Amino acid sequence: MLARSVKSLQVTGVKVASRSFVSSNVNNGSYSEEQAKKGRPISPHVEIYKFPPAALTSITNRVTGGLLSVGMTGIGVLALAGADVSSIMSNIGDISVVGQTAKLSVAFPLVYHYLAGIRHIAWDRNPELLHTDKVTQSSHVLIGSSVAISVVLALL
Repeated sequence: MLARSVKSLQVTGVKVASRSFVSSNVNNGSYSEEQAKKGRPISPHVEIYKFPPAALTSITNRVTGGLLSVGMTGIGVLALAGADVSSIMSNIGDISVVGQTAKLSVAFPLVYHYLAGIRHIAWDRNPELLHTDKVTQSSHVLIGSSVAISVVLALL
């Protein structure tokens, strides 16, 4: 514990300062408990905030990219193991409800990630498109078109 006191200074008969500084590196409780003792409010968690559409589409783009990587890796491992991947996928696709769900689970990440990539290329080539209202509008178009195209592909 570091404690230091600044004594009162007298400058021509006027009291200038009188403070006590105390600093402690000892943690006696959790961060929340320490802040409550000091009477400081705790910042709310990120879950209470409403994300803007651009943030949601960015997060979704990253997630779909990760899912596509995992899926392609799995298909590659199956192929290397000697499995007939095309017949497996064909058999899964022939089952009515399961097949359409499987097709949609592949079609949506692929379509979404592709269209989001096109949107980013457009932003790179035309920076004037990066205004809040245009980004929000393009986010809604991206989501709607991705869902519509994915559903159509899943029903084929």
